[in-house]
Amino acid sequence: MNKPALLGGSKVRNKPFPKYPVMGNDEIRAVTRVIKSGKLSGFIANASEAFLGGPNVRKLESEFMKYFKVPYAMAVNSATAGLHASLAAVGVGPGDEVIVPPYTMSASAAAVLMTNAVPRFVDIREDIFGLDVNQLKKAINSRTRAIVVVHLFGHPVPMKGIMVIAKKYRLKVIEDCAQAPGAQIEGRYAGTFGDAGVFSFNQHKTITTGEGGVVIAKDAKVAQKIRLVRNHGEAVVEGLGVKDIVNTLGWNYRMTELEAAVGIEQFKKIERLTQSRQRIASYLTKHLKKFPGLTPPVTLKSARHVYFIYAIKYDSAKFGMPRELLIKALQAEGIPFGMGYVKPLYLAPLYQKQLCFGAQGWPFSAIPARKRPSYRRGLCPVTEKMHFQDLIHTTVCYDSVTVKDAADVIRAFDKIYRYRHELNAKNKN
Repeated sequence: MNKPALLGGSKVRNKPFPKYPVMGNDEIRAVTRVIKSGKLSGFIANASEAFLGGPNVRKLESEFMKYFKVPYAMAVNSATAGLHASLAAVGVGPGDEVIVPPYTMSASAAAVLMTNAVPRFVDIREDIFGLDVNQLKKAINSRTRAIVVVHLFGHPVPMKGIMVIAKKYRLKVIEDCAQAPGAQIEGRYAGTFGDAGVFSFNQHKTITTGEGGVVIAKDAKVAQKIRLVRNHGEAVVEGLGVKDIVNTLGWNYRMTELEAAVGIEQFKKIERLTQSRQRIASYLTKHLKKFPGLTPPVTLKSARHVYFIYAIKYDSAKFGMPRELLIKALQAEGIPFGMGYVKPLYLAPLYQKQLCFGAQGWPFSAIPARKRPSYRRGLCPVTEKMHFQDLIHTTVCYDSVTVKDAADVIRAFDKIYRYRHELNAKNKN
């Protein structure tokens, strides 16, 4: 076998993996129609019908309602906006706490701060990397108002236990489904259990419009409030006859007709795109599980994993080389792999210094210092272990990747494992 590239051998791949995302003629025609119409946005803040957006925005929302079998869907210009609007819609505000897992994109917790509440971080499960229901109950107190559940990497969190706790303590539940469109758990789609489910159309997501997202909901009041936050609510509550003006201060979270037109075409393909991810993930799992020290993604019996990220638990002692060296060797072979995901959020300066709005520590200062959530290192040991020690990942499970491309991943691992002792020796010199 040819030596690893780090030892002077030739690379497994000399060309990058296929381009992502792939835009086709359907998306081009849809955008062209919007441009020719001259109506790039259909929103008007003070007109009741146009307050809901243009025809493409409303069609995209309708498609989400059909797919998820929910009565309400609201298009927004990002999942971050959707999270903020959802938390505001369920009444989160100053002095409140919201439970959030720390292993997620920063917006899952930043959206809490945007409502002037503070996040209390609760550890994740080691198998599926989502919120651990066994740790949840310990974090609830009199200030707890809501729970943000993040369906990370495409595997949904089991929701029935979380919803039982939420009902008992009268907590609202927001599902962050940015990485899990079409994922299922316990017989239902992720996003349909809580008060709101938030989906992302960011450039890197399964369904993409460049930026954008959709929020789904079951309650009319929650849906109305999300729409108010989306579209300058403070300017329209009087004209729309809205009497509850709590959290109706609005931003411009509106989606354009161009984005919605692309989203409609992309969403038509969700099952095909998901099945492509599952096919590549299945191939990788079949061949990677033979290597000592590699634990491919787990899928619970009641779950449908949609593999936004292919995450592997790595045991360096069993595989026989440090995690950093493995990643360096894979990248040298032309295989895109990384370590960890994002640093546990509570270790970021914002939480360590407890400074957000202004210089006086708001909204952290809304809670007495001795009662504020802890953001100390070691707070969530499973998260820290995954990030700093155990997790490696790749994002090659997407539609334009072929089994032949995936085979290069296996070839690279095989080569590196066979030459692990030589690689270790060179790394020490």
